[in-house]
Amino acid sequence: MREATLVILIHQLLFQGMFFAKNIVLRRKLGRAIHGYNPEATLAIGFFAVFIGVSIWLAQTGCQWGSFALLPPWAAVAIGLALLGANMLVAAASLVQLGDSWRVGVIEGQETALVESGIYRFSRNPYFLSYLLMFGAYTVLLQNAVLLGLGGIGFILIQKMVLREEKYLATLHCDEYRQYCRRVPRYLLR
Repeated sequence: MREATLVILIHQLLFQGMFFAKNIVLRRKLGRAIHGYNPEATLAIGFFAVFIGVSIWLAQTGCQWGSFALLPPWAAVAIGLALLGANMLVAAASLVQLGDSWRVGVIEGQETALVESGIYRFSRNPYFLSYLLMFGAYTVLLQNAVLLGLGGIGFILIQKMVLREEKYLATLHCDEYRQYCRRVPRYLLR
């Protein structure tokens, strides 16, 4: 299990490092807040920290509570690492391709461009998709029902943020956004 702890810690260093670097660079470039203060985002960010903390604790202690062995260990590691690789690629593409339109939560009154190119041709919310991939990766890597349940809660919290964002973008971009919603799925599949 100690190897799983190392995998999670390295992944978080890279994943959160990209997130914080994007936020710092964009905040300096724009000279204004890029973080909205809304309950959905605040709750989700806190929950993400809990999910990550529980994952590290389970990996480090080897706690068997909630463990299941649907896959042989080598397969769980292979699938978990593949999902983490997908998570990193999707997150990086999301952060880069959204450009100056990147925000953490909705900031009422701030106009942003509607990005429909790159990864945003396939998913309206690829950065949130990257979190779902992370939930899946840690769940498979550790083969743990607690993480599966927490991942479900994480999906609900992400969905709440997405719905608020969609409502705001629909008022900001009107028909252009509604057409985009008809063409491109919310996460990945329709």
